[in-house]
Amino acid sequence: MMLLSCVARGGLRSGTFLSRGSAALFSGLPELSSQECIKLETQYGAHNYSCLPVVFSKAEGVHVWDPEGKHYYDFLSAYSAVNQGHCHPKIVKALTDQAQRLCLSSRAFHADRLGPFEKFITEFFGYDMVLPMNSGVEAVETAFKLARKWAYKKKHVPENQAIILHCAGSFHGRSMTAVTMSTDPA
Repeated sequence: MMLLSCVARGGLRSGTFLSRGSAALFSGLPELSSQECIKLETQYGAHNYSCLPVVFSKAEGVHVWDPEGKHYYDFLSAYSAVNQGHCHPKIVKALTDQAQRLCLSSRAFHADRLGPFEKFITEFFGYDMVLPMNSGVEAVETAFKLARKWAYKKKHVPENQAIILHCAGSFHGRSMTAVTMSTDPA
């Protein structure tokens, strides 16, 4: 099951579930034009992001195509989340193999692959510990928490007096903390 948070006319409505069978609803969708895709996103998607007027339909490496077949080079690379390229065969295989075994485990539980990964990555980079994240904004949020804790514990900054500076024109994600630092009007 997938839990969705939905924006209803009366406000945020949380707890809408889609069952496994619901995935079939999305597998047989008709091919839509770029204009139709943008129109649907504008009508039904929450407006938390100003998108470029380009629709990605398929991709391979740095190459992406829109529904009309127009070819683009993806120099943005999902803010470097896909800087290895779209649909890299080794990554697709690893994702598929893992998804057929276990798609996602809450951090409320232990996972059989997490400890070995953490050991490898800390030894590889020479760190004491690692906290894997799903997104860049989680890393930014954690960096804030660590910086504040360090300021209070090690530098003895008076409680509630820590200040976090940021640069104009930066982008760190869409969490409340990250958005307060953004100069993007969207």
